Amino acid sequence: MKRSRLLALLVGGVFCLAVMSLYRVLEQMQGAEPHRRGDAPDEQVDEDLSRLQQKIDRLEQLLSDNNQLVARLRDSLLQRKVSWERERGGANGSSDSTYSRADRLPGCRLAKEMKDGAGGVQLLDVYDLLSFDNPDGGAWKQGFEIGYRGDEWDNQPLELFLVPHSHNDPGWLKTFDSYYQDQTRHILDNMLLKLSEDHRRKMIWAEISYFSKWWNDIDEQKRATVKRLVGAGQLELVTGGWVMADEANSHYFALLDQLMEGHQWLQRHLGVTPSSGWAIDPFGHSPSMTYLLKGAGLQNMVIQRVHYAVKKHFARQQTLEFLWRQSWDSSPHSDIMCHMMPFYSYDVPHTCGPNPAVCCQFDFHRLPGGRVFCPWRVPPEPITEQNVQERALLLLDQYRQKSQLFRSPVLLVPLGDDFRFVESSEWDAQFTNYQKLFDYFNQHPELHVKASFGTLADYFDALHRRLSTAGTSLPTLRGDFFTYADRDDHYWSGFFTSRPFYKRLDRTLQATLRATEILFSLTLAEMRRFSVDGRLAADFPAREHFQRLTVGRRNLALFQHHDAITGTGRDPVVVDYGTRLFHSILNLRQVLQSSAHWLLLLDKSQYHHDQSKPFLQMDDVIWAQDALPQKTTLTLSAEPRSLIVFNPTEQLRTSVISVTVDSPDARVVDAETGRPMAAQISAVWAEPSQVSTEAFQLSFADELPPLSLVVYHVTKAAAGSTPRARYTIHRRGDPPTIHNEHFQVSHPPEANAPLLLSNKHIQLWSSWETGLLQKLRLQSGLLRQLQVQFLWYGTRTGANQEKSGAYLFLPGEEGPQPYSSSEPPLVRVSRGPIFSDITSCFRHFTHTVRLFHLDGHAGRSLEISNMVDIRSEVNRELVMRLVSDVANGNRFYSDLNGFQMQQRRTLAKLPLQANFYPMSSAAFLQDSASRVSLLAAQSQAVASLRPGELEVVLDRRLQQDDNRGLGQGVTDNKLTASLYHLLLEDRAGGAQVRGGAWGGSVLIIDCIKDGRSNRP
Repeated sequence: MKRSRLLALLVGGVFCLAVMSLYRVLEQMQGAEPHRRGDAPDEQVDEDLSRLQQKIDRLEQLLSDNNQLVARLRDSLLQRKVSWERERGGANGSSDSTYSRADRLPGCRLAKEMKDGAGGVQLLDVYDLLSFDNPDGGAWKQGFEIGYRGDEWDNQPLELFLVPHSHNDPGWLKTFDSYYQDQTRHILDNMLLKLSEDHRRKMIWAEISYFSKWWNDIDEQKRATVKRLVGAGQLELVTGGWVMADEANSHYFALLDQLMEGHQWLQRHLGVTPSSGWAIDPFGHSPSMTYLLKGAGLQNMVIQRVHYAVKKHFARQQTLEFLWRQSWDSSPHSDIMCHMMPFYSYDVPHTCGPNPAVCCQFDFHRLPGGRVFCPWRVPPEPITEQNVQERALLLLDQYRQKSQLFRSPVLLVPLGDDFRFVESSEWDAQFTNYQKLFDYFNQHPELHVKASFGTLADYFDALHRRLSTAGTSLPTLRGDFFTYADRDDHYWSGFFTSRPFYKRLDRTLQATLRATEILFSLTLAEMRRFSVDGRLAADFPAREHFQRLTVGRRNLALFQHHDAITGTGRDPVVVDYGTRLFHSILNLRQVLQSSAHWLLLLDKSQYHHDQSKPFLQMDDVIWAQDALPQKTTLTLSAEPRSLIVFNPTEQLRTSVISVTVDSPDARVVDAETGRPMAAQISAVWAEPSQVSTEAFQLSFADELPPLSLVVYHVTKAAAGSTPRARYTIHRRGDPPTIHNEHFQVSHPPEANAPLLLSNKHIQLWSSWETGLLQKLRLQSGLLRQLQVQFLWYGTRTGANQEKSGAYLFLPGEEGPQPYSSSEPPLVRVSRGPIFSDITSCFRHFTHTVRLFHLDGHAGRSLEISNMVDIRSEVNRELVMRLVSDVANGNRFYSDLNGFQMQQRRTLAKLPLQANFYPMSSAAFLQDSASRVSLLAAQSQAVASLRPGELEVVLDRRLQQDDNRGLGQGVTDNKLTASLYHLLLEDRAGGAQVRGGAWGGSVLIIDCIKDGRSNRP
């Protein structure tokens, strides 16, 4: 197949793929679901593939319509450009000095003119306002005394909904499968029986990963019962995600993936779409998630883990219920109604009202004789005719106090906890005793309370109705709820980095899944032209590949659970997650190889699938779930070896492609045109000062069209014909002597002059002694001091003090300490025509800064890679810090889920650990002259503790539990890779900041981020 023809197919397919993704959410495709145990009927999968073909037919028509729309938009933009140039006096006209460049640009002016809605709350301003002094609030320790007169409900009775729930973690102290066998399946089995006994009983369920697994185990009669309960409103599926996802570390791609998997399952099997979200356990909350929920059709949501001081402030202001709006939005288009639970936890003692000692008495799972008791030493009592009045009035007092924190007399009271309602006896105890209390309330109108079991749909329907009738409005809120603290100065900023190896593996699976879905979809589209009687080619394993894709999506979705990607599960659970990610990557690679094979073949009749002998091989292999990828060595000869490169992005990109070969003499040509590619041979270092004699790195650069498969031929070349990198080795005091027959290696004498690398865009200076970056200069002449430093954080040492653990970051009083080593680092400088780099080899990490000799974005940024190993350390966290002369004050920006940038403010009134925030993919700091951006291939904690500084936590090894339920430290560290791009920009003018969000253009950041995450 000619490249032009293949490229046309691929580029055309991107729109198809994008719309197909939207169809998954909005139209809820009705295809069959392959079951994990392989029990999906073949006919069901065939039907699904047939439907996929039908959608491709429809989408081809949409593609034609889209091309016409793009043409019209292009013409409109050209007209606007002419109009704009006329307004400012022509393209070469003089500018008005009273306006900045940002004011003159139409896009920036539009952003500047957008205003916040009336009565809006900006969380950044709330943080500035709060004192964070944490006085004792009495019964509600983190709050205040709540009073009421008693007549507040005379005209508007209190309408109470008690919402039974069971929070089932898909892995935490046990693996997903162990939890299911031991607890979850019993909860759901009992749910069918106990809800069916009384139509007044209700329940909500969130985790579709468990629900779908249970559905596969039950018979048709029980499935019919489930449908009846859902239809009657007794059982509500809330959020509808595969898991209750973490909102700090997860990328929006994976968040959307887990949401679509759950919603598709619900639509396919139950025909329902959730209307309300339920996020009671993620450790902080992001507006990116609310944006996805709103786009998926949800109108309401409940959140719980918010800083206790923020909860207290919102409770005083009666703003615990609000309309959560995106920071860039000046209209209510993105609004979603949000209910913030006011108290410490989502368990029963902290949900009925402000006094946990009283509320615990109404958790009837804790009745005397059971395995669970009330820590306040006052146990629950069974409700009888003799005590019902006293018990009801005691409980009603808590309900009334809680209702004073809200603007409506409609009250939400959750009833549940982790893995509740396992045993039949708990169902009976809770529902029977509460029904007696409700009967008493409802039979005494003088109490002005109407109580019942309910779902979130019941609650929000009543809330909307009461607010509308009373003409009550809710405030609008913008911002995010990071960083979370549950008490004292215990900030949950540790999990932003915990288990970084698996955070990086998560992104590897995500990128592999995205690329595979694209190629598989395009293969099916192309295959129709070679089908017989409408059936797909018999030898292409479409059914098996579809199952592999489904399992890959679900394993990625499972890992977004708030005890998975967070690194807060027990060691065996982490291994289970890692194994799932690892096997999914391997399986998706099979689909990738097979799909690329089909697309590249000119004669499709020659296609033959043999998984034991795949036609294509990947350029690296992963041997285990806890191992880094190892490059495959390509054996060269006079016969050309084909190298296929897939650009999985929708942009034209210039990329450096690197493979490992067995000879230092190699030649690369474009297979279609025969064009020779400029190349570079670099050494493969087995040890810091040991060069491999059997493997060499071959690198070349090319411009890759969007979504293209490009074929190159690699052959062995004449000796010495391929340019080779030149090396200099530095080490203070005792430099090693390295001799190699293939590379020029020099050992210059010690000097204090900095090391210098440059291309046409950037000059960089690094320390001769350490190899670490010192300053950068742009082609424009902008010079910035920009140093890279490494530091250690320890943890608190007091006997009665909490210490850092998987969740918490509680550094010692000494603060960060400069990294030091007993031996000076070995520094290697490599110079070549494709790239040059400086590598510093320290005891605990190897740090490389690479400069590409390219045009475009790749040549304007530095690639930074770290290989970290802190397995020998005790209670230490390793940090990479950038120190610049950027005058950013106390403000910097970090991204939320790779979706939007959020302004951060470093506050002196907060402890050090409170000023760390999640960074999913990017952070930057800026002043009027320049911007420094750090773009990351993995999620981790980020902070700017002093002006001009930006630091990220690379890894953490902690011996102890931090008393948040895990029961262990974090000591299963691996050899871990981290990857970044460092970008210095000259700011001519200033983009606007509005509402705490970034209002200007960050297109160059987005391009580099996308290219870094989705490499060829």
